[in-house]
Amino acid sequence: MNKEQLNIEFETKYEELKQALNGDDLSKIKALTLEVHAIVHPREVSGRSEKTIADYVLEYMENGNQNVQVPRQIWDTDLHYAGTDMVPLCWQFWHTYRIEDLVSNILMADQDQIFNDEWQSKISATITDTGNALEPDEIIEFGKKINVQALKDYMIEVGKNSRKIIENLTLDEVKSMVPEEWVMRILEVGGVTTDFRSVWLLVFWGRLTRAGMILTPLTYHHMMHLPACVDHLSIL
Repeated sequence: MNKEQLNIEFETKYEELKQALNGDDLSKIKALTLEVHAIVHPREVSGRSEKTIADYVLEYMENGNQNVQVPRQIWDTDLHYAGTDMVPLCWQFWHTYRIEDLVSNILMADQDQIFNDEWQSKISATITDTGNALEPDEIIEFGKKINVQALKDYMIEVGKNSRKIIENLTLDEVKSMVPEEWVMRILEVGGVTTDFRSVWLLVFWGRLTRAGMILTPLTYHHMMHLPACVDHLSIL
């Protein structure tokens, strides 16, 4: 597939998913959620046969390009909540999968996140949060230390785990918001910092139903960041 085909595939299925989430057919909701989730994650996560946009970007990163600078995202409406608008390529995956880990486990399933001290050591991450507020010098230092293979392993585990959570959701859970104390637990475990460029995420996530979490952190959020890499680099 070329870049345009990858984008069209996502946009078509994402629109179907949005429509399904407005209804009550739980089987259809789950099937489309898993399909869209597969489109924006490495194929190892879902067992998909065709390469995804995530596969192309991940392979480029693995070929010694983890610190290539790319635009943070494809649109700039929330860059006033960011420490910098240019980031190392590896930051894109760290950021999107830390968010998915936090949201899918703590908010959607009320269970512990996957990330822990052991994962932080393996990845050689200088932070535990999503990295939203890192300043330019901090984000460059962060990228230099990342163990790409360990980051990939973390990504795969997070993605596979999210799919299990999706499969176990009830219709009432899909339609409902979560308690405020669950949201605040993300701050307690170091998933965000008290910097306003980081902590605003709690306000955003706290206003979402689980359907909204499916539409943003678990799927569309990846497409805010992956195309920025593809458009800026010679990947496709």
